[in-house]
This record gives sequence, structure tokens and C-alpha cells, in this order.
Amino acid sequence: MGASTVRWVLLLVAGVMWWSVPAAASARANQDADQDAGGRVAFIGVPGLLWADLDPRDTPRLWELAGQSGLGSLSVKAVGTVTCPHDGWLSVSSGVRAAVGRRCGLPPEPAVRGQGAVVPGMPELLGTRDGANAGTLGAAVHAAGHCTAAVGRGAALALADREGEVDLYADTAAGLSDWSKCRVLAVDVAALVRPYLVDDRLPQEPEALPAGRRRELARQADAEVGAALDRLPAGTEIVLAGIGDHGSVPHLRVAIWKRAGAASAVRSGNPEEVVGPRVGGNSARRDDIVLLPDVTPTVLTAAGIEPPSNVIGLPWRLGEPISSADLVRADVAGTTVRGMTGYFFTGFATLTVAFYVLSYLLLSRRRKLGFVAVAAIAMACVPVSTYVVNLLPWDHSPAIVPTLIGCVLAVTAVLSAIALLGPWRRHPLGPPAAVCAINFTVLVGDLLTGTNLQFNALMGYTAVVGGRYYGLANIPFALLATSVLMGAALAAERLVRAGRTRLAVGVVTGLGVTATLLAGWPGVGSDFGGVIAFAPGIAVTALLVAGKKVSLLKLVGFSALGGVAVSVIAVLDWLRPPQSQTHLGRFVGQVLDGTFWPMIGRKLGAMLHTLLSPNLMPIVLAGLIFLVFAVLRPGQVSAGLVPRAFARAPMLRAGLVGALVSGVVGMLVNDSGTAVLSMAVAMAVPLVLHAGVRLPGEEEPPGLLSTSRTSACRATSQ
Repeated sequence: MGASTVRWVLLLVAGVMWWSVPAAASARANQDADQDAGGRVAFIGVPGLLWADLDPRDTPRLWELAGQSGLGSLSVKAVGTVTCPHDGWLSVSSGVRAAVGRRCGLPPEPAVRGQGAVVPGMPELLGTRDGANAGTLGAAVHAAGHCTAAVGRGAALALADREGEVDLYADTAAGLSDWSKCRVLAVDVAALVRPYLVDDRLPQEPEALPAGRRRELARQADAEVGAALDRLPAGTEIVLAGIGDHGSVPHLRVAIWKRAGAASAVRSGNPEEVVGPRVGGNSARRDDIVLLPDVTPTVLTAAGIEPPSNVIGLPWRLGEPISSADLVRADVAGTTVRGMTGYFFTGFATLTVAFYVLSYLLLSRRRKLGFVAVAAIAMACVPVSTYVVNLLPWDHSPAIVPTLIGCVLAVTAVLSAIALLGPWRRHPLGPPAAVCAINFTVLVGDLLTGTNLQFNALMGYTAVVGGRYYGLANIPFALLATSVLMGAALAAERLVRAGRTRLAVGVVTGLGVTATLLAGWPGVGSDFGGVIAFAPGIAVTALLVAGKKVSLLKLVGFSALGGVAVSVIAVLDWLRPPQSQTHLGRFVGQVLDGTFWPMIGRKLGAMLHTLLSPNLMPIVLAGLIFLVFAVLRPGQVSAGLVPRAFARAPMLRAGLVGALVSGVVGMLVNDSGTAVLSMAVAMAVPLVLHAGVRLPGEEEPPGLLSTSRTSACRATSQ
């Protein structure tokens, strides 16, 4: 494959991605364009409402509404880990993720003025970093010549304009005299969160309520929702959402959308579940998940009002049927993964340190080297197993935590067996190459099919956390970069030995650039920092394969080239219609209007926070210390196996250095920080150690895997 062939392949890949992703978005945009021109809409916010709260006995009005509506999950992520009701209502008001800081709890009580009211503190809120967009929803309604009507303090905040004014206001549904005067109406149902509050604020660790008390609160919330539904004029479009949390653990909340004139939900044979069209959104790029900022454009679009340009959310859309039981299970899966992540990384870090300590002890005594080689492959297979496990229905198990851990261990064993027992096992570099191929296949396949394997994965992301909803996350990026660079380098080993160095460089460059496009392309990987980090890793690997020197100046230059490349991709995304843009294109818009600094600050803070992570740093330190001392003190640490591997397979060193370069740059430019470098080390160093054990030397050490000296030497020389 020459350089011209590589260029044509890359152009073809880019063309397919450029046209396929907007095509899907265009279809969704056409669906949105088919919606009614707009009419009366009521937004009912029920902070804390879970799908598990709904059933036909305790919440008959909500159950009935769900049976006439589209159904989905709402990710209430605002700014902090937990979104209090105040932040939820403020985010609806702002059309962006917004927060009030420590004053978290219920919104302030409005000051009644005639038939309307004024929300206090609006000027001060507009002067804060996370509240600067407050009043966007109400101002857009007023600018369109319509009035706003609110029931409850949260609803008043949602519909207040930038002066804090709401046209009609009442504390309760019974107190609002005219429900048909205004085109846009909001209702605050806070029954589920009030018992958790102390002086209208959520304590740091709210006390858990008994299950019976929770059912009682659900019945009360159902009654308040029913009181509002009874007063709404016929034909009113209803948007109902559980727009906030009530405890210290975030959850996916209820999203119900009853469109005026739309068909009712699908009948279910199970009386304990309701089935209806999925409520999804292009913001999350999930057909059953919407985001908190999506509420604002959904309400405005339903009223026939164009959302302002500063609104980052996108209107909800309907899809294929889904059951309430599936939505309950989605919340359980997300919260389970979130709760287990810290324990899993602690366990993996402990296992990693134990692996290197045991390897040191065995190698220094030149004993059980075959065991070390097998264990190295297994360690390298653990991260990718956390994604492959999502091919199994572990979230249907009644014992969900042990089932998930058991499945990860089982998948690790299967992938290790594939790498160790396939026909490639006869070549010392075969198992490491197989691990790279497995990682590449899993991650690229996931990128091309909607990243369902990374979603709700122990080393992926969840909608409960709300840091990312689609695309290539930072840890999978590290695994993809490592598998591409080391895999391409291993493939280049044979080519270089055959004297085809230029073709070897072309293989490294072609695979690297293709993977970079997949990682950074909007709607596929959508990874801004990944492109920046991938570029120097590819360049370093290619230079070493070509026998060239690498300097710090070249590293900086290639990193800058990655920044230019991802900037071009982001600008191309920004040039597309708003409903088709990803966060890359929206970031360009934020740069142009000067509103990007808060996001940069949060990402920088998150990156610095991870640098001393007790779960991640041991993985980095253990792997790098072992590697460094294995090279500097080979007789004491690795029985000379690692230097011998580099001498016998020089391209292995090229791939390792390139992967570590991408890991270091990725650590500096991504908000996950140390997580990127830790996973590059966790995969790359064990593969090098396995190769060191398997590659023959002057005297083949005892205990190697069953490969004869003759066949190994013949394979290495080819």
C-alpha cells in the first residue's frame, strides 16, 4: 500500500463520514420540521421523579399521562455532580447548564406583583459565571409577543425574563385563575424533594427515606400533577420532566412528552409497564435520553418560537417504542456502573501493582516465565473486556454487581485465550499483535455503530454522570491509540526486516491517520483532545520506524499540527445546521461569542484533579517504574528480557514510545488527565513484557511457552 493509496483510502473514509453523519441528522431535522407550527405548551417539572416511582396504583395520573405520551430518560447533569432543584429550574431558564453554587435547594420565593411576580436576585444571578444566561426562556417568549404563566417558585424561575418578571403567577394550581391566557405555562411539583430539604436547601448527605414514605410522596406528586392536568385547556402540549436530584447520588429522571394530536402510547400486555415512543435528542445522540438544556428549545419549539442562539440544547424527538421497564433498568445500570467505577479502578490498580511485583520476583529468579507471559496478556485484556461485556445482558440480572464483575472476568479469560491460543501464537509477537487487533476491532466497531459498548461501561461513561453521552471517551482513546500504534509497529517489524521501510512508515501513518479521523470526526468519535494527542504519537512511531531521530521541537510541532487538524474538524462541524452539530461545532460557536472560558476552566480543574488519583496513579507508576528499571537494570528487574525484546524487535520499542507519547499529551489536553496515560501504560507495558519472555536470546531461558527455539528464531528472522 503506497502513499497514494493511503491518501485515497483516507479521502474515502472522510467522505463517507462527512455525508453519512449529516444524513442521519438531516432525517431527524426533517422529522422536527414536520412538527406543528406551535401552540399552547405546558412544562411540568417534578424534581426527583424516577421511572421507578410510577405505577398504575400509586401514581394513576402520571401512569395515564405516560400511556398517552412519548417516554424517555432525562440526564439532569448541570454543573456539579448532583443537580439540586434550583439548578434544574435555572438550567431550563437558561437553555444551558447553569448553577447557583452553594445556595442549592429550592428556587427563591417570587415577590407577587398584581397578577404576576418577580423572581428576586435576577441581576446578581446574571453577573455570575454559571447563571449568566438566566431568563433566556422567558425573554424569548416575551420577544415573540406572548405571555408567561407559572405555578410554583421553580416554574417562576424557569419562565422569568432577564428582569425576573413573570406575567401570571400562583403558588398552587388552584390559585391560577386563567390557564388559557398564555401560550407558555410551567408548573412546579416539588412534593418529592421537600422532605429532603433543610431551610429550603439540600444537605450534603440527605437522609434516606423509608420506602413507604417514598410511595406516599409519589402519590402526593401524582395528585399535584393531576390538579394541573385537569385545568389545562384541551390540545395543550405537555412536557413533563424530573428536572433535579434530591440526594447525594444522581439518577436518570423521567421524561414524558405528550404532543398535541399525536398518537397515544403503544399498549402493553404487562399491566406493570407502559410502552410508548422513545423520547430522545440529538444533543445526547441517544434515542431514549434527553438532556436538561434540551427542555428549553422543546418548550419554545412547541410554542412556535425560535430558540435563541445561546441555547445549546436541541428539541426532543420521538422514535421507536420503549417500555417503562427498560427505562427503569437504564437508570439501575447507570447508577450501578457509577457506583462501582471507583471500586473497580481500585481493584485494577491493586491487581496491576501485584502483577509487577510478582513479575519482578519471578523474573529475577528466572522462574515460571510462561506464567508471567500469560498473565501479561490477561492484564492487557482487562480494559477492553469492560466494553465487550456490554454485549451480554448483565443489567437484567437480579444480582447485578456480582454478575457484571463475573462477566468482565469471563470476557477477559476468553479474549486472553483468543490471543494466546490462535494460530499466531507460534510467533513471539503474535499474542501482543492479537491483543492490539482485538482492541482495534472492538473500539472501531463501537465507534461505527453508535458507541453502545462504551456506554454504561466501567471504563466508559454513563448518562447518570453526564460527562459524555456518545463518541470516544478518554480511556477508550488511550486504548485505541495504543492498539493502533503498537499494532502498526508490530506489523512494520516484518516489513522493515524485508527492507520495505517506506511501506512500513506508510502502514503506521495510514492506520494512525484513519484512526485519528474516526476519533475526532463529529458524530463518530467527537474527541477533541484525542486528535491533538494522536498526532505526535503517530509521528514519533513513524519516525522511529524510519530510523529518524525525535526531538522535543518535533513533538511540539506535531502536537500543534494535531490542534490545527481538530480545529478544522470543529469548524466544519460548526458550518453545519445547528441541529446537526456536535459539541465540537458548538465549542467553535462558544469561542466566537466568548462564552467558552467557564467550560475550559471546568475541564482544566478536572484534569488537575486526576493527576494525584489514588486509583489511577499507581497504574502509571507501577508500569513506568518497572519499564524504566527493566531497561536500566535488566539483570535485576527483568532478567534482561525487555532490552532483549527491543533488540530483537526494534519496532516494538517504536510502538511503545509512540503510545506513551500519545498518553502523556492526552493526559495534558483531556479532562480525564491521568486516566489517559494510565490506560496506555496498562496495555502497552504488559505486551512488551510478554514479547520479552517469548523472544529468544543467546540462551533461551527456561519455562517459556511451548515454542521451539528453531520455530521462534525462524519466525523472528522472517
